[in-house]
Amino acid sequence: MNKSSVFRTIKNSCMPVGLAVLLLVAGCTTKDSTPTFDVSLGQTSLGQVLTGENGKTLYYFASDITGQSQCSGSCLTNWPVFYKETPTLGTNLTATDFTTITRADGTKQTAYKGWPLYYYAGDTKSGDVAGEKLNNVWFVAKPSYSLFFANAQLVGNDGKNYMSDYTEGTGKTIYLVDAAGKTLYGYVPDKKNTNVYTKSDFSNNPTWPIAEIAMPTDLPSNLSTSDFSVIDVFGRKQLVFRGHPLYYFGPDNGVKGITKGVSVPKPGVWPVYNATTTALQ
Repeated sequence: MNKSSVFRTIKNSCMPVGLAVLLLVAGCTTKDSTPTFDVSLGQTSLGQVLTGENGKTLYYFASDITGQSQCSGSCLTNWPVFYKETPTLGTNLTATDFTTITRADGTKQTAYKGWPLYYYAGDTKSGDVAGEKLNNVWFVAKPSYSLFFANAQLVGNDGKNYMSDYTEGTGKTIYLVDAAGKTLYGYVPDKKNTNVYTKSDFSNNPTWPIAEIAMPTDLPSNLSTSDFSVIDVFGRKQLVFRGHPLYYFGPDNGVKGITKGVSVPKPGVWPVYNATTTALQ
């Protein structure tokens, strides 16, 4: 029924005109009252993820460990940036977790907990997660990963660049980091599920602190909770990855993505790990 028909009906009825008009206005507006958000939590086959326009999945890039985007040029064809100056947020999201970065080309991009956000061009609708695990460096943007990956140049405490085989050279390596982006290491002499480095008085713990991390619950899809366990080390708990006890390196100073420990006391003694790491037997 159009408005003129409605008013003819009002005129020929005993309903007060003012009340009828209020009802008409209310009826015209209710269908548009569903709130919309720039960023929400959406359900996918991988669990809850951050979503943007039309509910499309947002992603993290492991190469962005420092908080600056490493995706430029042709990369942006497949991975368009997400940007909203002041995004409206759905339930269970906090405004202080969102920041704006300035990209190398001068444009802006929204980041969540320090990770720049992207769409994947191969996703066509809400719930799609086709970009997950691509090249083992692109992952859906979950709000609470227990552990994640960095993909960056290894730089030792000696200032030299190292490859993934711990020879000198230039090239990125994928490695495991904690929820705050701090690098996790192993110790080659350790035995399966056994820490042979830490002293009972923890006097050497400041140099190589044990990774006192609870059993992970939210992981990139190329890892499984079955990859992890927790061992007792003189009354304290240490996270273990595929039998390898995990440590931090004190001189990394808790800075995201720093890898000084890979050269101490010589390259390869304290390695980093990723999804291709073999289990200790």
